[in-house]
Amino acid sequence: MAVYPLTVFYDGACPICAREMALMKRLDRTQRLTLLDFSLAGFDAAPAGLAVADLSAVIHAQWADGAVITGVEVFRAIWEAVGLGFLSRLSRLPMVAPLMTKAYGWFARNRLWLTGRNNACPGNACAAASPKPLRASQ
Repeated sequence: MAVYPLTVFYDGACPICAREMALMKRLDRTQRLTLLDFSLAGFDAAPAGLAVADLSAVIHAQWADGAVITGVEVFRAIWEAVGLGFLSRLSRLPMVAPLMTKAYGWFARNRLWLTGRNNACPGNACAAASPKPLRASQ
């Protein structure tokens, strides 16, 4: 059984990410989610035992009991929390699950490039945690 709240660490400077989390916040009528924008100046991930470079590489969330989940599992947990469990169940179907994992992996690697923010990580802090994005010509 899930232990709420689920704290979701997201990149608020990413227009796609910010829009998605704004929608989830509106749908979260039972207040099961805590949404934390790690792009804000002064954000400190250390209390959660995480590094901003890791958060930037792939979406992370932390359950109230301290367990951390990443990637597509975060979206499944968010959907369950806001009453969209059917999306979570759909995403687990044998034909859908590998596609979701690949699609999200591609998006996570290319998020900065896709949103025109190639230099969004100060001092190139995200490079260690994330492979370089594909260039438009590839």
